[in-house]
Amino acid sequence: MNKSILLAAIVAVGLAACGKQEPAPTPAPTPKVEAPKPVDAAVDAAKAAVDASKDAAGKTVEAAKDAAGKTVEAAKDAAGKSVEAAKDAAGKTVEAAKDAAKDAKAAAPAPAKDAAPKK
Repeated sequence: MNKSILLAAIVAVGLAACGKQEPAPTPAPTPKVEAPKPVDAAVDAAKAAVDASKDAAGKTVEAAKDAAGKTVEAAKDAAGKSVEAAKDAAGKTVEAAKDAAKDAKAAAPAPAKDAAPKK
């Protein structure tokens, strides 16, 4: 019985090996799709960033000039007001000094005509 099983196995393997084989199907060619180049995208992004930086810098300079001009105007106004206040205070001080001198002169005793001996 072992010989018959062995013989059947050899015949089966032989038939399987000599059987008609179908060729394997060839895969369909894949279409070439060109991906966008990352370098070009990076260059475009860098150019956009540079342009935005230039615009921001220009606006900053303009704002600084405007603020400086307003500061100068405010300083001029404050200086003018300080000068006017100083002049007003000086005038009031002079008037007060004159009034004090008049009051002192009026309060002073009259000099005696014959108080000192003549020589």
